[in-house]
Amino acid sequence: MRRNLGIVLGLLLIGGVIFVAFFKGQENPEPPATKTVRGVIGSEKSEFFHDPDVVKALAAKGYTVKTETSGSWAMDHLALKEFDFAFPSSSEPAKEVEAAAGVKGAQETKPFYSPLVVIARSNAAKVLADSNLAKMGGKNSGTLLMGPFLKAAAEDRTWQQLPGSAAHPELTGTVFIKTTDPATSNSGALFLAATSNVANGNNIVSDDAGIARTAPLLRKLISVQGALEPSTDDPFRAFISGSGEPLILVYESQVAALLLQKQDPGDMVVLYPDTTVNTAHTFVPLGDKAKELGTLLATDPKLRELALRHGFRPQDGVPEFTAATAPHAAYLNPALTGIRQVGTPTVKILMALAGRAKGQGDTP
Repeated sequence: MRRNLGIVLGLLLIGGVIFVAFFKGQENPEPPATKTVRGVIGSEKSEFFHDPDVVKALAAKGYTVKTETSGSWAMDHLALKEFDFAFPSSSEPAKEVEAAAGVKGAQETKPFYSPLVVIARSNAAKVLADSNLAKMGGKNSGTLLMGPFLKAAAEDRTWQQLPGSAAHPELTGTVFIKTTDPATSNSGALFLAATSNVANGNNIVSDDAGIARTAPLLRKLISVQGALEPSTDDPFRAFISGSGEPLILVYESQVAALLLQKQDPGDMVVLYPDTTVNTAHTFVPLGDKAKELGTLLATDPKLRELALRHGFRPQDGVPEFTAATAPHAAYLNPALTGIRQVGTPTVKILMALAGRAKGQGDTP
């Protein structure tokens, strides 16, 4: 009798353990097994993909994502067979990647975008505003007036020649915007797209005549900088640390991420060029393995939320971006009010402009 009772109790105990384990598993299911995909991305997205919350969110959807960084316009020269996807910073280099990888017609996705902005020291912003080269909208934000600014650049104006600069002896030398290398980096290339548009009578450069007409100014904008950076990351970090040039071209997402993560912006004024090209970060699957990842980045609510946290504007997400950045409205222009957004030249024309800007093909 006792033996039978012991057996019954033992069976009940085992059953109870199985019952508890089953329901615990139901409440806390194991995450799905992940597949590892490798991608090459623009450096401005590196922090996004390395964010532990992004890693966790991707794992919950079955992905482990490994990334390497490259200038967007240099991606088509890489051994693309080693990657499952490429994620340049705009649609123009994405076309070159598709052609180089032999995947023309791939299902591109544009999960998020970010306009280009110029960050300025407050003293530099004030002098630009006093010289009618910029218009302030508040203490920490304003608009860079591209026409007047480019006219000053064409005339090789120095800071010392601008009204009000005498009060700021630290501002010396030629007035210029520090950019990235336009031949390899997306932000530098799209800066030329915008400036060439203004220099070409507010029209997209579309032929050799337009290249010849705008090349002298573009050459000045680039040659005055000296060594060119491969990405916006280092110049931005230098600016935040208190060093670097007084005017630097960066992505709005870099500024927004800094503010949303409650880091100190220091002595920063954000100037939105009144003529600009938006950068739609374009996901290009290079095979079936990462085919659905781009759509996931664009549509998954958690990943969209995390993209916002890193300063990006999600696809069709102006209201989301406006709400998320409301506490930092003094720095940002969510609706891009007063900004003229222009198209880009063809890849062939844009690369020709970059070459001429760097002194390649100049007439002796």
